[in-house]
Parts: sequence; structure tokens; C-alpha cells
Amino acid sequence: MKILVIGGTAFLGRAIVEEALRRGHEVTTFNRGKSATDVPGVETVRGDREVRADLERLVDGRTWDVVVDVFGLVPRVVADSARAFSGKAGMYAYISSVSAILDFPVKPVDENSPLHECSPDAGSDDGNYELFKAGSERAVERYFDGEKLILSPGVILGPYENVGRLPAWLERVRRGGRFVAPGHPDRPLQLIDARDVAIFLLDQAERGVGDRFIVGSRPGATTFGELLAECARATGSDAEPVWMDDAFLLEQQVGPWNELPLWAPEQPAFAAVFQLSTEKAHAAGLRCRPIAETVRDTWAWLSSVGFAHEPPATNRGKVPRPGIDPEKEARILAAWDARGR
Repeated sequence: MKILVIGGTAFLGRAIVEEALRRGHEVTTFNRGKSATDVPGVETVRGDREVRADLERLVDGRTWDVVVDVFGLVPRVVADSARAFSGKAGMYAYISSVSAILDFPVKPVDENSPLHECSPDAGSDDGNYELFKAGSERAVERYFDGEKLILSPGVILGPYENVGRLPAWLERVRRGGRFVAPGHPDRPLQLIDARDVAIFLLDQAERGVGDRFIVGSRPGATTFGELLAECARATGSDAEPVWMDDAFLLEQQVGPWNELPLWAPEQPAFAAVFQLSTEKAHAAGLRCRPIAETVRDTWAWLSSVGFAHEPPATNRGKVPRPGIDPEKEARILAAWDARGR
């Protein structure tokens, strides 16, 4: 197939490009050349999707079987892309997010759950990430004339991760010693490797039929304890997790999700964060590799590039770098020990 990937240099986009090339497809990437280098073997077109002239130059005289939009965020921008590629591609594959779903993460959700209210023409000042993803889905559905494939992932990990959640845990475990671990080791997680998202997307694209899928492992496929144990195994560290209950961590003013990546306290606001229904995707062929493989390969990538990773920008500015400040962690460990006396 002829595939166009908008972006294609970082994390999920890079995984999609690498998998497409491995399958022998002809891949074009369209990006500004600022995030990272392109994968060898692609045709690269430099440009900014927000500049109409750049889009017009890209589509002039070209057609593709599939256009993959990895991180289209502002609905108005996605709408412009959808219109530009109508008649130029057979399928528009859009990477959305479970955050676009109205009841997430309070209630379990599936592909039939309602989305947040957001116009497909919303501009950059008209909402936030959750609303924008919902509006962007609507933009693809309204303005692209062809097959629409919409994937809504949960938490994505793996090599090239520029969000920094798994890298943060790997870095912390690598340093060794006692460290703060949230909740309890058997707390279930629901994760997916970027490479498995890429494989599933391309499997569906090769079938040529659009649909909507929530993509992730089955609920409880791994646990927090297993994740941290694999981090220790990959790094060869003897670091010791100190499991602390949610109430204590909140008393210590630890920020959920970011200071301790993937930590969602057992509270109503996070009740179903790892209870996504992914059965439709699994029935369509989704397969998720073991967490051990994801951790091992992410560590190998980190070791090859060093440990600096820049969190991506969003409409809310820079996302804080995941992980807890070492001095704050030391204070929390001391407070935990004092409580036990």
C-alpha cells in the first residue's frame, strides 16, 4: 500500500512507520522536521499541516491508500486535513484517545459510549485535550469522504516513548535503593505497547474497512508489582519498592498519575481508568505482547539514546516531566518509616 503518516518520527508514529516499512509498504511522512529524524526508507515531505499552502503542495498530484493521523489535536486543524485528503486517500486512520469518551475514567467504557461534546470545527481556544479529541473524531467523520478508522488507545508504552511514564520508572529503579511505590503490588493495570497499536492499525488498514476500536490490553493483564519487577529485571537493579497506601500518598501531597506515573488512587474519579472494554479489538485481531518485552525493549532504547526525554507539548503547554523529585521522595520515605514506629 501507499501510506501517508502525518508526523511519523516519534513514539507511536515512528512505530507505525517502522511496521509499515517492515511489511513492504511505500511510506511518505509529512512533518516539520522538528521532533525527531525520519525513519530511513520513507519519502519525507516537509511542511506544517496548519498551513493550507503546505497541505495543498502535499496533495498536489498524489494519492494514497491510507492517511494516518497520529496526533491531530485541534478539531479545526484535523478538519482541514480531512477535507484535503478526501479524494486523495481511500482511508483516514485517526488516533484518538479514550479521554475523548465522556464517562472515562469514572465508568467502564466501550465503543458505544458517548463522546464529550465538541464541535468538529472547534479552534485552539475552544476546549481542552479531552474535548478536542472528541471534536477531532467528529471532524474526520464529517469531512473525510472515504473509510474512517478511529483507534482510541488507553495508556501506550514502549520504545521511543516521549511522554516519559515508563522511562521515569526505569530511571528511578535504575538508581536503586528504597523508592515510593503506589498502592499495592497486585493493583491491576491496562497498558499497550505502541508497536501492538501499529500492528493492529495496519492490519485493519490492509483490510480496507473503517471502524472504531478501543485498543489496550485486557483489564488486569499485568499489575503494578509486575511492572516494577520487570523494571528491576531489565535494569539489573536491586531497588526496593516501598508500597504505600493511597491515603498516605495523598496526605503527602503526591500528585496522581504524573509524580508517580500510572498511579490512579482508588477513588470514584479514577474508578474505571483501567477497565476499558477492548474485546471488540481483540476479536478483530489485536494482540498485546507481555509487559516484560515492552519494559526490556524500552530500556534498550533508553540505554542507546541516554535518559533525557522531552515531554510533548499540548494545548495546555508543556506536560510536566513524569516522576517524583528525589528530595520529596526522601521526605515521604522518612514520614512512612516514622509512621511505622
